Amino acid sequence: MPNTKSAERRMRSSQRRRQHNQTVKSRLKTLEKNYTAALASGKKEDAAKALALVTSALDKAAKTGVVHRGTVDRKKSRFAVRLSAKA
Repeated sequence: MPNTKSAERRMRSSQRRRQHNQTVKSRLKTLEKNYTAALASGKKEDAAKALALVTSALDKAAKTGVVHRGTVDRKKSRFAVRLSAKA
């Protein structure tokens, strides 16, 4: 339990931030799964559209600090390599 007023405020704000971060991460996982499924089905056009969605969401998550920039860059690179290997 927090001992001071500022600690109480900090606890409330960190709880709100944690819930927001969880929703963002959950959406990222869903988009990544959709991209992987589109890639596995062999539909390159659908996979390219899914890649654009994943890339955009990853960049937004990195901008707000939910995910580290290096993690985002690595995932985007690996996703793009997998798409180009399907050619």
